[in-house]
Amino acid sequence: MTPRFTALHAVHESAGAHFTDFGGWQMPLRYGSELAEHRAVREAAGLFDLSHMGEVRVSGPGAGAFLDFALVGKLSAIALGKAKYSMICAEDGGILDDLIVYRLAEDDYLVVPNAGNTPTVVDALRERAVGFEVTVRDASAETSLLAIQGPRAAAILEQLLVGVDRARVASLKYYSATAAVVAGRQALVARTGYTGEDGFELFVANLDAAPLWSALETAGQESGLIPCGLAARDSLRLEAGMPLYGHELSRDLTPYEAGLGGVVALAKPGDFVGREALQRARDAGMGTTSGRRLVGLRGLGRRSARAGYPVLHDGEPVGEVTSGQPSPTLGHPIALAYVPVGLAEPGTRLDVDLRGRPEPFEVVALPFYQRQK
Repeated sequence: MTPRFTALHAVHESAGAHFTDFGGWQMPLRYGSELAEHRAVREAAGLFDLSHMGEVRVSGPGAGAFLDFALVGKLSAIALGKAKYSMICAEDGGILDDLIVYRLAEDDYLVVPNAGNTPTVVDALRERAVGFEVTVRDASAETSLLAIQGPRAAAILEQLLVGVDRARVASLKYYSATAAVVAGRQALVARTGYTGEDGFELFVANLDAAPLWSALETAGQESGLIPCGLAARDSLRLEAGMPLYGHELSRDLTPYEAGLGGVVALAKPGDFVGREALQRARDAGMGTTSGRRLVGLRGLGRRSARAGYPVLHDGEPVGEVTSGQPSPTLGHPIALAYVPVGLAEPGTRLDVDLRGRPEPFEVVALPFYQRQK
């Protein structure tokens, strides 16, 4: 597959970024120290290029009703300027992707899928649009997405706003969005994120990405802001207990197994794709007949679990780690794993097979880390 590059690729190269493939995109893995980037977001602010994410515009008189049918949530109930976390599932209830939906106007929504899943989501939405007064337009190739995350993010962004835009952005609640001019560039500013910290995501035209990146770096220089790569983003989201598609979420899992059954609006009127299968999964109690449940694991020793490592109970394999590493913030190993429902209660002692040696872990409530508000 020919690698894809964001509009900020040259900026990352000049900053000495180390790159990795992610969903077919060449993305910064880190610029220097992964630990320094992680800590910058927890203590000050970090700047991320998320332009590999998809942007799909869904518009028309039937947009709300269409999204209610195509996705598992009740998206027509989103208030103007608000956002909602949701999923798109197959008929059998398997997760095709998790995504965020913003309602920009009465009949205009922005759907943001994960990078590698964007073609799948776009194809599924177009297939499901038959019979609805709606237009599905993939705007991913023309859109860049920057994120500034951390306790100083709001103060840094404020420097690049004037007048009513400054007041509007300052008053944004979590999972809300507004149009604003940032450093002279038109943007959709959303107060969302994937790190467990306060922060903002800025959707802009590709031509505006590099100037806005530079303006944010300059504004944040005295506040400790640094550019951050995917390695820090992964350790941050793991501490915050947030799932990653391809690890905690997949086509073979339902939202109920992932502990995300709350996003499924079985009570909404009308049919939606996957309703019957998801109803059965809900009624079964804890997901499918496999009885798996996603849990958090805290390491009781010093060695870390990694994705794919077997989870043991009384010496027998009972599950598998989906993500794991040392927690820079908490100072001990953490992991996410699927285990049988009967072993999912916090306080349950389990082992993880670390290359032939069992290491003790304990099931804990998620998230591992929660910021002080």
